[in-house]
Amino acid sequence: MKIALDPYMHRHLSLPELCRKTAEMGFEYLEMSPRDDFLPWWVHPRAHKERIGEFNKALRDHGLQLASILPMYRWASPHEDERRTAVEHWKQAIQIAVDMGCTTMNSEFGRGPSPDRGHTVSCCGGMHSHESSEAAWWRSMEELVPILEHEGVTLNVEPHPEDWCETLNPALDIIKTIGSDNVKFLYCAPHTYYFGDDMAKMIAEAGSMIAHVHIADTYNHKASSGLRYIVNPPGAKVTVHQHMDMHQGEIDWDVFFGALAKTGFDGIVTACVFGWEERADESGKFMRQEIQKYVDKYFR
Repeated sequence: MKIALDPYMHRHLSLPELCRKTAEMGFEYLEMSPRDDFLPWWVHPRAHKERIGEFNKALRDHGLQLASILPMYRWASPHEDERRTAVEHWKQAIQIAVDMGCTTMNSEFGRGPSPDRGHTVSCCGGMHSHESSEAAWWRSMEELVPILEHEGVTLNVEPHPEDWCETLNPALDIIKTIGSDNVKFLYCAPHTYYFGDDMAKMIAEAGSMIAHVHIADTYNHKASSGLRYIVNPPGAKVTVHQHMDMHQGEIDWDVFFGALAKTGFDGIVTACVFGWEERADESGKFMRQEIQKYVDKYFR
């Protein structure tokens, strides 16, 4: 099992400084989430040959390994120009993973087009936005899965709040339908209350498909008659979730790790906290220690 850090709260550090800081916080693995000088959000990768060499050297110097790379592109956009661009970015990102010696990538199902383009939704029999995005995503996967298989890279996909797919089902059915050993499921704990209602049951259902988990806490937005979050004006269409330190929200970590252990899980566990950049070092150290406690309790 690999316990990794998502260093998004430390993205202001240079790559060598990031590696030093990650090792200081007790991690041996790093999950590379989007950052402007490597794989920025939505646009062409910035990880040129010199930077890849610098990053690989920094990883070696600090005794770290790259557990996974997380690109974010508009591969589910129904606008064909955006989707094609995203696929080309994905191809570059896969090559970067190969150059980094990293055999795991992860990403989200995707939220469709750029916000300034939106969807055209017909009320007279036309496709709704999520249907258009799903169709676009399948076209992208038809091109990318053979590349992943050829390069020996595994892609772990997660449903995300506000994606065209944000629940456990149909996510599991979709991944099973792909039918590739190189496409698996990522269970993101702070998205649990969007996935469904019974965490232990959902983890059991996903079973051996789970190759990667993200660890952070959150509140149950459906609790207290839907009033856990109070939004003004009432009825505003918003999607709220958190990525907090463990024990700051409502995830039952004994249930989570206990259920995960029963699946035979032996993949990547990433500390994935975003909300407190002013205490990023303390959060990282705490998460590393706390995850290890539960791993020791349920997996050894």
